[in-house]
Amino acid sequence: MGNVRSVQNAFDALGHEAVITSDPGVIAEAERLVLPGVGAFGDAMENLNARGLVDVLRRQVLDEQKPFLGICLGMQLLANSSTEHGAHQGLGWIDAEVTRFDFPPHGLKVPHMGWDEIVPSREHPLMTGLRADQFVFYFVHSYFVMCHEAGDVAATCDYGLPFTAAINKGNIFATQFHPEKSQDNGIQILRNFAEWRP
Repeated sequence: MGNVRSVQNAFDALGHEAVITSDPGVIAEAERLVLPGVGAFGDAMENLNARGLVDVLRRQVLDEQKPFLGICLGMQLLANSSTEHGAHQGLGWIDAEVTRFDFPPHGLKVPHMGWDEIVPSREHPLMTGLRADQFVFYFVHSYFVMCHEAGDVAATCDYGLPFTAAINKGNIFATQFHPEKSQDNGIQILRNFAEWRP
């Protein structure tokens, strides 16, 4: 869901072939997997279930341990559940919940949209080679991930409260921000992912 073509174009520009597919067979043959997304959590899970993709993704990512990158909604779907437009069950790969930014009237605007700074929680291969003077990335989201395990948090951002900007668990890495829209640092993350051997 969303502009997956921009993610494909970014990988193509880096010299890495990226295929957009909902074919379980193609997914099973892929060297690594990217789940980008923009839109509603419940609709996205319904689409994954309707296309029979939940099982193949689980096998390839959790059993086969293929490198996996989730982007924006693709990160939120890794959680146990979301309260976006009702209660929805997620993939449950990360012990986390997704909830909406809730600010008082005349407080910060929702969605959180635009450029913002992240703070890495630890060193990680996907975060190497970034401009050290400017850890700034492009965000657009109304909901955020609350991780129950601090060790799953790879980076945080502050928008009225600290929230999870990136997740890492083994071969799984995911960002709330859009690396494909985040200029040099974002493209470096995609380059690192294309070469990552977790």
